[in-house]
Amino acid sequence: MSGATTVSRRVPAWRKHLPPFLRRRRLAALVEAVTLALFVGMAVLTYRLVSGSGQSYALLTPPIVALLLVANLVPAIALLVLLGRRVAKRRAAASAIGSDGQLHVRLVAIFSIVASVPMLLVVIFASLLFQYGVQFWFSDSARGMLQNASDLARGYYEQNLREVGDETVTMASDLRDYLAQSKVNSPRFAEGFIYQVVTRKLNRSAIIEVGKDGVARTAATVDPENRPAAQMLTAAVVKRLNAGENVVVQAKPQQIEAVTLLYPGSKIYLYATRDSGSWAFSNVERAQKVIADYDVFSAQSRALQLRFNIALFVGSLLLVGIAVYIALAVADWMVRPVNELVTAARRITAGDLSARVTSPLARDEIGTLASAFNRMTQRLEAQTGALVAANSQLDERRAFIEAILSGVTAGVLSVDRKGVIQLLNRSAAAILVEEGDDPVGRLLSDVSTELADLIASDESAGIVQVRAHGDLRTLAVKVSDDASGHILTFDDITQQLSDQRRAAWSDVARRIAHEIKNPLTPIQLAAERLQRRYADEITSDRPTFTRLTGTIVRQVGDLRRIVDEFSSFARMPKPVFRRETVGDIARHALFLHEVAHPDIRFDYQADTPDLELVCDRRQLGQALTNIVKNAVEAIEPKPEPTEGEPRGHVSMRVAQMGEDLVITVRDDGIGLPPERDRILEPYMTTRTKGTGLGLAIVKKIVEEHLGEIRFDDAQGGGASVTLRFAAAALEKLEEGQVIAMPKGKVTANGA
Repeated sequence: MSGATTVSRRVPAWRKHLPPFLRRRRLAALVEAVTLALFVGMAVLTYRLVSGSGQSYALLTPPIVALLLVANLVPAIALLVLLGRRVAKRRAAASAIGSDGQLHVRLVAIFSIVASVPMLLVVIFASLLFQYGVQFWFSDSARGMLQNASDLARGYYEQNLREVGDETVTMASDLRDYLAQSKVNSPRFAEGFIYQVVTRKLNRSAIIEVGKDGVARTAATVDPENRPAAQMLTAAVVKRLNAGENVVVQAKPQQIEAVTLLYPGSKIYLYATRDSGSWAFSNVERAQKVIADYDVFSAQSRALQLRFNIALFVGSLLLVGIAVYIALAVADWMVRPVNELVTAARRITAGDLSARVTSPLARDEIGTLASAFNRMTQRLEAQTGALVAANSQLDERRAFIEAILSGVTAGVLSVDRKGVIQLLNRSAAAILVEEGDDPVGRLLSDVSTELADLIASDESAGIVQVRAHGDLRTLAVKVSDDASGHILTFDDITQQLSDQRRAAWSDVARRIAHEIKNPLTPIQLAAERLQRRYADEITSDRPTFTRLTGTIVRQVGDLRRIVDEFSSFARMPKPVFRRETVGDIARHALFLHEVAHPDIRFDYQADTPDLELVCDRRQLGQALTNIVKNAVEAIEPKPEPTEGEPRGHVSMRVAQMGEDLVITVRDDGIGLPPERDRILEPYMTTRTKGTGLGLAIVKKIVEEHLGEIRFDDAQGGGASVTLRFAAAALEKLEEGQVIAMPKGKVTANGA
């Protein structure tokens, strides 16, 4: 794994049939928006139904209440679950796995369903049970029963009130009869008064007279407590009696009091009481309080109904929220070991094979997986260590073999059975490919068709000529087979063949010079003697005689020049190295040809006028003279120019490039010949009078001076010859040091 691993998930078939805008991640956001809109819509609808259903104390029917509760609860739970899903995805994305939280989402869904389905059933049952109970307790029947009980208690109490009042009025009539027969303070009246009180089941009674001064006085009484008249007769009672009431009955917690006029129109009053007991009065008051409380609860029944359903709603959401929280916690607990595994796996991917995970104490599947992972990483670390050690040994052996191969001058090339290059050393790469190019993994036929053809011919050895860096190279190749393919070893024998040819031509030149030079002098002397001796004596056809003897002398001179070149090529003297000014040598070489060929323009350029080089002045001058001579001869075949224009142009430039001194000669002649690969071989010439030894001598001089020569096509036509000398190495020759004398490098390329 590198970074977060991308896992392709199969798209469900049902999602493929959705419109394009629903197939993307916006589907979840769309579901959330629809759920939120549904919840808000149901909340508004519920508010409209509750607030517009008539009286505030009228209850909604249980089915409607349960339906509204479920209709609001379902989208609210769904919204809560969707919120938990979003939280789960974010927590999963922030984890080491970095996934879309499928495990979190599944656990949230499962816990939500497990909590929601039975909870919805319980909520529906509890709501219906509560609604039907409330409907019963606040129904007309329940209130009628309470009202009947209250009326019964009050009727009984009021009956006692009426009875005490009636007894008091009747007793007043009887007392008037007693007063008609005896005085109020007589024993007989007192006996009759007591008799009236006892027989009428009264507890106390008194005759009260209000005097002219307005003070109430007790005329007669049957009262064990002997209370004052002012306590028994109040102004309010007197006022009511004076207003025309026959009797005034008052209920008190412990007794029932009744007051009536003893004589109509007088100020004499009869006061009577009967003890009723506190229970009767308290029962009446309690019944009235129950009725009042019931009326209050009846008025608040709608609010009570709403509060209960809201409590159910909030409690249900709280339970679902707790379930979602537990689901997230369980998911985190379950994913934590997986996160550790992912983190450890990424460390292993990054190369840290010491990564381990903490094994849980519980020996469950997660613990087994962690233990297996640790065992795997431990074995992987051990095996990787062994593999690294083996690779290190292989690398050391490979480096050793490559060091050996790189030190071998022969080229070594390994190809498999399909002809694909597996290995090659530095010498092979220098011959077959350009610098910086890596042919490993390529077909041998794409690199060198000649070597590929040799393998295809099943020959074990052969001489192959290949084109390398523009030069034609001759290789001595040996082919050996192994289990994996073929191994080719080859030596570049181009220089060896050239040296052999040069040695052979040197021997030939020496023999020719020896055999030809001896008779040339007598022939020339004889021809000259014939011309001097017999030129005047011959009278017939003298011009022919003179022309023939002149031809003999001239041809002998040409032969002598050829013999001199053969001698120079065969017996090149050992160079004497001294520090010389290169500009003087170069200008002298140009001057000789400039005098002989005034129709050709010669130019000389030097970066520094006094550039010096350790060299043999005579040999370097000879080399430059031969090169300029070839340039002039390349210009001569060109057509005659217009009057005033030069026939051609030869330029020479001397420059210091790093530690090397470079001399470049350019011309605008007919250019290099097609056989440019053999241009430096002895007796290789394209001119009828040429010997083919000029450039061979130049090559030998350049090699003696540790230099290299290069032939190129000049831009715009013509040829360019570049001589490059290792100035630093030549400095050591001047100091008398013995250094290796490498063969000069010769290249002939196109522009």
